[in-house]
Amino acid sequence: MIDVDHQISAVRRRLGTRMLDAGEARVLTIGQTYEVRVEDVWDALTNPERIPRWFLPVSGDLREGGHYRLEGNAGGTITACDPPTSFTATWESGGQVSWIEVGLAAEPAGTRLELVHIAHVDDEAWESFGPGAAGVGWDMALMGLGEHLAGGESADAAEIESWMASDEGRRFVELSSDRWRRANVEFGTGEEAARAAADRTTAAYIATEEPEGRG
Repeated sequence: MIDVDHQISAVRRRLGTRMLDAGEARVLTIGQTYEVRVEDVWDALTNPERIPRWFLPVSGDLREGGHYRLEGNAGGTITACDPPTSFTATWESGGQVSWIEVGLAAEPAGTRLELVHIAHVDDEAWESFGPGAAGVGWDMALMGLGEHLAGGESADAAEIESWMASDEGRRFVELSSDRWRRANVEFGTGEEAARAAADRTTAAYIATEEPEGRG
């Protein structure tokens, strides 16, 4: 059973910007500490046999310079890899290219994972949905990874779909979206605008979690 409050509180979220060749990009950072060794987290993140157990089926060449594809989601190129502590990749979805940076660090409590997602997001889309548009999805991924690392079992797609459509699943989305609202306000967005964007993000995620299937 997933402890929603504990999972939401275990994650740290922040926003920033970064200047790229094509101009200023928005930067979303999310992190969580897992009570396992760095090598185990690294294997869960990079082993094609383990990735589907907590995330999505993956295909391609999971080496530096290789191309990957996550079923029904994104694909891209692995641009750098330094086992067992970091890798970077492009994140290509819906005709848009963004970038992810994943880092692992040993801590007394286990392993700290930090994921940075860098993207050019137009002002209209950002004002409409804010950071939660991507952030809620990454919250789900970190939750799935934590469940896998704690139990080692494979995720059951039907059970995940059922849970996300349940009251607890929807509550998870609501709490995640609200934490991204807080991060948005801390970043400098006005409270009213941040709340409106978070409400739209929550509604969009919940709308895709009806029993007939997620969008």
